Amino acid sequence: QVQVVESGGGLVQAGGSLRLTCTASGSISSIYDMGWYRQAPGKERELVASITAGGSTNVVDSVKGRFTISRDSAKNTVHLQMNSLQPEDTAVYYCRTRTRAFFGDDYWGQGTQVAVSS
Repeated sequence: QVQVVESGGGLVQAGGSLRLTCTASGSISSIYDMGWYRQAPGKERELVASITAGGSTNVVDSVKGRFTISRDSAKNTVHLQMNSLQPEDTAVYYCRTRTRAFFGDDYWGQGTQVAVSS
């Protein structure tokens, strides 16, 4: 059994900051990468940022320079530091953990709500 748990969401004014944390626990042998996705109302879920066990990061253009992803591999934990938040960042943020790039196990958390007021 593997659990992926997110925390750190909330309501913030435009220009503010939040820090999201995700921890994967349970019977997980190894992690290829962990990432943050978001889904706004009426929109599809999209990648925000991901980081591999080796430290390589992938950050989408819309949040580059504002969001930073980091990890603590020993604790199977990933953080998303979000600065200069804008109303368009409002969404449910989900953490995804993969054991392989392809054909591995894929685990998702329940999501944490981020709301940015103008």
